[in-house]
Formats: sequence, C-alpha cells, structure tokens
Amino acid sequence: MKKLLFWIWQWTWGLPQTLIGFIVFLVCHKCPHSTYRGCIVTHWGNRGSLGMGMFLFLGCEDPQVRVHEFGHSVQSLILGPLFLPVMGIPSFLWCNLPPCRRLRKEKGISYYSFYPESTANCLGSWASGEECKL
Repeated sequence: MKKLLFWIWQWTWGLPQTLIGFIVFLVCHKCPHSTYRGCIVTHWGNRGSLGMGMFLFLGCEDPQVRVHEFGHSVQSLILGPLFLPVMGIPSFLWCNLPPCRRLRKEKGISYYSFYPESTANCLGSWASGEECKL
C-alpha cells in the first residue's frame, strides 16, 4: 500500500520531475535496473548520479549514493512542483557549472555542503533508516 501511495504521489504532486525521470529511464532502457524503497533505479555507469521523482540513476554502486539520491526523491514528495526550481536546478548548476566546480576545488568545499545535497542526505537517511555520510 505504501509503495502504491508513493507512486501516486510522485505521478501527481511530483509530476514534472517524475516525467523527466521517466524520459531518461526510457532513453536508458538497455541499462540494468532494480528497485529501492519504491523507486526505479537505473545503473547507468560512470555518468554521475541523479534523482528525479521516483527514478534514481546511479553512476556507482555506493549504498550512500543510493540513499542520497533517494533523498532527492523525498524532496520531490515534499516540494512537488517546486522541486525543480528549489532543489533540482540549483543542484544541477552546483554540480555542472565550471565556476561552481572551480570554487569547490579551490576552496575545498564539499559538493554535499550545498543545501539541496545536504538536505537530500538528511532526508534520505531519515526516510530509509540507512546512514548517509557523504
């Protein structure tokens, strides 16, 4: 029952990011898949990791990364259509913009110190009961 409610919530309240996740899932249909706490997990190799609604895309097999990406799924449950502007886009920019990469490298700032990432760690740990020390 919980899994069904999770899916319904993600496909309604969290529709924008879940739809993006579904499209990426379709593009990566040949990659291996599994499930984790109601999420569909795609193991897509060395491309980094991403959480979009109920779809998690993992670039490695680190359980802490899985919990972190699940935390983004929990953010989606809480924020719904606000997830992308409040968490998703800032997270994407923090990860990919050259000035942000340079800042992290030059100042020794952890990628996970930025609010979308630290919140994902906390929420993922809380909701899964698994530790996330990223």
